[in-house]
Amino acid sequence: MDVAEFIEARRPRWEQLESLLDKAEVGGLRLLSLEEARSLGKMYRAVSSDLLWVRARSGSAEVSAYLNDLVGRAYALTYPGKRPRLVDVWAFVSHGFPALLRREWRMYIASVLMLLAGAGFGYLGMVMDPDAAHYLVPEEHLKIDPSERAAQEASGQGMSVEEQAYFSSFLFTHNIQVAFLAFALGITVGIGTALMLFVNGLFLGALAQVYAAKGLAGWFWAWILPHGIPEITAICIAGAAGLVIARGLAAPRGLPRGVALRQEAVTAVKLLFGTLVLFVLAGIIEGTVSQIHPPRLSVTFKVSFALAVGAGVYAYLCSDFLRAWREGASPSP
Repeated sequence: MDVAEFIEARRPRWEQLESLLDKAEVGGLRLLSLEEARSLGKMYRAVSSDLLWVRARSGSAEVSAYLNDLVGRAYALTYPGKRPRLVDVWAFVSHGFPALLRREWRMYIASVLMLLAGAGFGYLGMVMDPDAAHYLVPEEHLKIDPSERAAQEASGQGMSVEEQAYFSSFLFTHNIQVAFLAFALGITVGIGTALMLFVNGLFLGALAQVYAAKGLAGWFWAWILPHGIPEITAICIAGAAGLVIARGLAAPRGLPRGVALRQEAVTAVKLLFGTLVLFVLAGIIEGTVSQIHPPRLSVTFKVSFALAVGAGVYAYLCSDFLRAWREGASPSP
């Protein structure tokens, strides 16, 4: 039997296994009847043999990848792994996430460039047409003039502790929602992700120009940067995760699009999970240092603090780049 005949003969079995897997993955094995559960086990073993047959005869790479995906999914249902241990989570956070970001650095850079493009557009748009503030500046920042806000903070008449806590909580929740949306919109072949990043950059650039026009650029960046560096970095990584999903749809690399999408989704979810550490760090800073304004904390101190935080964040994120560089630079024994 040649490969084409083999595929034609075995295809109904593969499709039946795929149908059972789709059903079981939605609600677990409990959704399957006893007969279906038995069939799943039998077909899992049979499709494993089919995969070995195709590989042994150098069959189609697309068919081999499809069967490999079926076998992998069936194995995950048949032999569920243990719940993640704390040591596994720590291993991912300390080493796995930087290594993953190193592999997907192109997607991260693309995400950063989209956000910067929006920021540049927002800043220049406000320079050319200050009346566009009603369209480019977030509504909550239109209620008070930047000079008045800085004066209120300097005199101690700014937001109360309760108001600061509420505002920080709102921003923290909002930015996590932005990150998850940037990730989820990867399913639009990246168009939605790109727009989400651009729009958020646009608001940031427009707001920066509003404060700069009042001579408060330093005050603004001292307010934004301490928490903004880890926060914006996390949003851009979430955007990169969305672009990874888009890659599975737009460039499946010879695999069936569904298979490619599932493979890329694993990478994307891991990238998104890694941003949680950055969001927690940003939330802590946003509720403390970021809300303490001059003269209680000077612009110089807050910007210096932000640069120190940024250096720490990127030392962590780039740790796998440094490890690879050191290994490459080390002389062979």
